[in-house]
Amino acid sequence: MQPTKLPQINDYGYYEIRLESIGGLGANLSGKILGELSIELGLNCSSFSSYGSEKRGSPVKAFIRYSDESVPIRINSPVETPHLLGLFHERMAGKLPVMAGVTEKTTVVVNTAGDPQTIRDTLKMHAGTLVCIDALSIAAEADTRVNMVMLGALAKVSGFIPLEALERIVSNTLGAKYPQALKGNLEGIRRGYESANGHKLEPDDRYEPVFYKELQSDWGWKNAPTGGVVPICGSTVSNDLTASREGYIPVFKAESCIHCGQCDITCPDMVFQFVRGEYKGKQRMMNKGPDYHHCKGCLRCCGICPTDALTAGNEREHDLSKTHVRNIDLIVEHMQFEDAGTNSYMESESATVNETY
Repeated sequence: MQPTKLPQINDYGYYEIRLESIGGLGANLSGKILGELSIELGLNCSSFSSYGSEKRGSPVKAFIRYSDESVPIRINSPVETPHLLGLFHERMAGKLPVMAGVTEKTTVVVNTAGDPQTIRDTLKMHAGTLVCIDALSIAAEADTRVNMVMLGALAKVSGFIPLEALERIVSNTLGAKYPQALKGNLEGIRRGYESANGHKLEPDDRYEPVFYKELQSDWGWKNAPTGGVVPICGSTVSNDLTASREGYIPVFKAESCIHCGQCDITCPDMVFQFVRGEYKGKQRMMNKGPDYHHCKGCLRCCGICPTDALTAGNEREHDLSKTHVRNIDLIVEHMQFEDAGTNSYMESESATVNETY
């Protein structure tokens, strides 16, 4: 097999990739697959991930390094200045420094339905190459998950990962474990590969390059209180869960609601808002719908609703600014951490529970 030639390398002789995501979107698995690709490509590779407790919604990073077979990889620290950066959800930009280390030589692949100029402004991207791909919609159509679409896009813009090699790795690994999901996975990879197109961005002085540094908590092993205190609990007013959704939301049909409250019972994040009103001549608490700011798209409410007042819908097909019911107990118009990301404890099944990995 003829070894693959890397399109660019750093001073150490490495081509480096960093994936920025949240738990549930499959970045950890994507990093492993990219690592296994080194067998197909005839390259050395180092691949590892960084995350806290394994739960949906927590920040996840994956780091991949490639080098020629003659160049050993002796560094096992995080990738600071990636040649290729995969951002698995645009809403992560803001709270987390996901764009740190991006230079003019970096290609950034973003899961978004937005146009390149809008997303550049959102990311505050100084320069580089920007690739916008609507991985959520493609994944829903192909019956797969976001990571498969992102893998296809990352392979395309890398300039050295053939589609056929990626398909073989996925078929040999995931296909053996989840054969019923293989067709959707391969379609997602192919469509991601075909849809990825880069836009070269000239330096914009409005945005300064951000240098990479490891995130550190105010509490560490020396000064943390005893007893396992969690400083940021779930379901708080600053708990933006929008980046946890995998493309689906519960769509509320008020005319079908009988205000039984079963959605509120099953919801792990207490997103449903109730006000006192009259229903069929009787005073009772009336369901106004979900606060999408706190909704992570687990769709438990859709499964328990007896009247189909809550059904699963594609998030990109709905204007949440018109249907969003803000938490009636909040007295502020804009919350400090409303811009992006997630910071709470979450535990629920994925919206795509068909073992499509």
